[in-house]
Amino acid sequence: MALKLSVPTLNSPEAAKALKETILTTEPDARVEVDANAKMVTIEGKASEETFKQLITAAGHKIA
Repeated sequence: MALKLSVPTLNSPEAAKALKETILTTEPDARVEVDANAKMVTIEGKASEETFKQLITAAGHKIA
């Protein structure tokens, strides 16, 4: 099941790309979609929801 998170601090395609790369560095087999326009991150991976939230927060973003 995909994890969908609202990330209101995603404000550019560059920020979206950087966040995707950060997540894939830790979880290389995850499927990650980052939509900067909708400010949404969709992740399918083996790591826990908490792990993905921590990665997003560590990258300097907030989760709504």
